[in-house]
Amino acid sequence: MVRSGFKQSIASFAVLIALAAILSPTALSQSEVSPGANAIAGELLVASPDMDDPRFDQTVVLVLRHDSNGAMGIVINRPVEERPLASVMKAIGADPTGVEGSVRLFAGGPVEVEIGFVLHSVDYHRAETLDIDGHVAMTSTHEILSDIGHKRGPSKFLVAFGYCGWAPGQLESEIAQRVWVVASADPKLIFDDDRENLWHEAMTRRLRPL
Repeated sequence: MVRSGFKQSIASFAVLIALAAILSPTALSQSEVSPGANAIAGELLVASPDMDDPRFDQTVVLVLRHDSNGAMGIVINRPVEERPLASVMKAIGADPTGVEGSVRLFAGGPVEVEIGFVLHSVDYHRAETLDIDGHVAMTSTHEILSDIGHKRGPSKFLVAFGYCGWAPGQLESEIAQRVWVVASADPKLIFDDDRENLWHEAMTRRLRPL
């Protein structure tokens, strides 16, 4: 989650379409979506004070998937830069005609930083949209950026490059070791709250004491 290479990753935003196929609702079996009562998709992972990996110091991660195959999530409190949306569209080879406004880009995690994600409110839906928990969704296509730029996109959104990933059983082990704490999430916390204070706010929402 460092700035190096981040700008170059914008040019590879088209790679997200391949990931969209992996994460699309039709690609997920019921057993994968519902691995058990301990699944935390839609919740927040908050780096504890015991976190010893500087890449994750005071990070807050929205969990997108958590099943028998492992887990993945997006860091939501690491903004990197703000750019005109038209320049982002141009960089990914999409038509920027009529696109307005700017977009803040986030470092979503250290894995595959060339891949982009758009987290957004559930008032926007496409066939490839992945509903996370009924309160937040993820769409990874060029069209959502175009819709945002033409004022017909979601009311709330967050654009990130890269993600956090865990092998089967790895996240459960890290939670048991108190490397991460689980906190409840809501759209306001994901999209609206001050990023500078998000870690502290998320800590107050943890579901069990440290």
